[in-house]
Amino acid sequence: MNIINIENIEKLYGDKLVFNNASLGIQKGDKLGIVGLNGAGKSTLLKIICGEEVPDKGQVTMQNNLKLAYLPQSPELPDTTIEGYIKGIEDNWKIKSILQSLNITDLSQNIKDLSGGEKRRVALAKVLAFDFDCIVLDEPTNHLDDAMISWLEDYLKAFKGTIIMVTHDRYFLDKVTNGIIEISDGNIYRYNGNYSFFLEEKSAREERELSTLAKNKNILRNELSWAMRGCRARSTKQRARLDRLEELKDKVKTTTKDTLELSTVNSRMGKKTINLEDISKSYENKVLFKDFTYIFPRKRVVGIVGGNGCGKSTLIKIINGDVQVDSGIVDIGQTIKIAYLSQEEEHLDENERVIDYITNIAPNVQTTEGSISASKFLERFLFDSNLQYSPIGKLSGGEKRRLHLCGVLCRKMNVLLLDEATNNLDIPTLEILEDFINNFDGIVISISHDRYFLDSICDEILSFENQEIITYQGGYTDYINKRNELGSDIVVNDNVETEKSTKQSKDWKKPSTKIKFSYNEQREFETIDDEIAKLEEKLEKAQADVLKYATDVGRLMEATKLANELEEQLNEKMDRWMYLQDKAEQIKNQNEATS
Repeated sequence: MNIINIENIEKLYGDKLVFNNASLGIQKGDKLGIVGLNGAGKSTLLKIICGEEVPDKGQVTMQNNLKLAYLPQSPELPDTTIEGYIKGIEDNWKIKSILQSLNITDLSQNIKDLSGGEKRRVALAKVLAFDFDCIVLDEPTNHLDDAMISWLEDYLKAFKGTIIMVTHDRYFLDKVTNGIIEISDGNIYRYNGNYSFFLEEKSAREERELSTLAKNKNILRNELSWAMRGCRARSTKQRARLDRLEELKDKVKTTTKDTLELSTVNSRMGKKTINLEDISKSYENKVLFKDFTYIFPRKRVVGIVGGNGCGKSTLIKIINGDVQVDSGIVDIGQTIKIAYLSQEEEHLDENERVIDYITNIAPNVQTTEGSISASKFLERFLFDSNLQYSPIGKLSGGEKRRLHLCGVLCRKMNVLLLDEATNNLDIPTLEILEDFINNFDGIVISISHDRYFLDSICDEILSFENQEIITYQGGYTDYINKRNELGSDIVVNDNVETEKSTKQSKDWKKPSTKIKFSYNEQREFETIDDEIAKLEEKLEKAQADVLKYATDVGRLMEATKLANELEEQLNEKMDRWMYLQDKAEQIKNQNEATS
């Protein structure tokens, strides 16, 4: 039996139809995740369910005496202390326990003095503490660190009531939900399974739609051929056929979707990248990290993880030149060009048009396919012609974040700094951002609590642990597996650092921040001289062939192409050789200093 019925609703914002005769039934015990593009209507659906907004048509009915709680993206809290805010809750011990799990320990703090993330956690705690039948959550994982997200997963899995939530965290969706609601083109689609099941079913649905589209295109081709033969629409039958032609055109047009694809040309990078040597940073007697040394390799994606307040954003700002270190050296190569997406939302002129925002940054964007206009670039970010010429103030919060990201990625750069880039981005945009990063020919340094995102993009993880930064090879899952293998479960929160040992052996030693080769780097260092020698031999032969086939145009073109490719490979290999040699020299000096 449904506890909430949404029947044939329509919702119009300006000239944008968000819901078009959409229906949905929600049953007791459903744990539903809502997915869709930014601006598709995910948050609007939550507000309609909670009575914050009313549909233009249709109706929403609820079971009598249904107790429902709602956590919006930006909750408005009263001007009082945390203790005053939670006062009157029957199970006072329960909310205090939840606040503790969310690292809110000082209940005497005034709410107005809290950060945005802390306010959300206080509001989340109150929603979870009450005995509700249904809880509605809009981006519940935002501003939570890994330990808090893991705790929330377990809490919601054990919750006996109904959950309806919007989140971009795909691992979270996979573990918590038993149903996925997709909003697309004004319609609501329900899938009875977790996120992995949804991906399989959606793929099957889209294949069916493509098959229908192919049939419609064939019919359309025949209808257009008939129309072009000169029908004057004199009869009722001919008029009806022309009407059918227009209907087919609309079907083909609305069924065909643009995909967000992006591959920009980055600025050339020299041999020197970003070298951090023995850097340390403290704030108000709190040590964030000390004596950290690291060289960012070329063509490397580095993820940064750790608890809230441990210094992740500070490290990014040091690299960007916004914050100075207390000690140590930050050496940035002359050819390094940095683009930076900060965690804070950029102040956007609400009256400025979307197209003008991008044009002012880059009228034309260089891609691997050649130069494209700002308008074409925006289309690849799913900003259609209507949105492009709309004022920014009409965009949803997620669309503004996507526009901000668009403004960062259209710049010419070879180092990309991302501070919680995944916040407020929809899953389709995240998938394309992941694809962009995986094809990016520079360095990417990304702070994120999105485990799926880190697994998709990272070659290496820098983990903030008890005032040190430890290096782990691989993505997020590799990092967790290595931590489990070492028997360490270190939780680093805003003001609390604790370490639990689960299976720590007697001879286990904490990983060092000393410079050292990874296993793959060591193997590469041992073989790179032979690889260079082989490339030099191949290049020498190819260059000889260029001279040999000087009068044979076909063979000359093949030989020239091969010689150019080999020369490019050799240059890249020599750059890598220089990096490994520099690192080997630092390791040697380090060992001599400690011996």
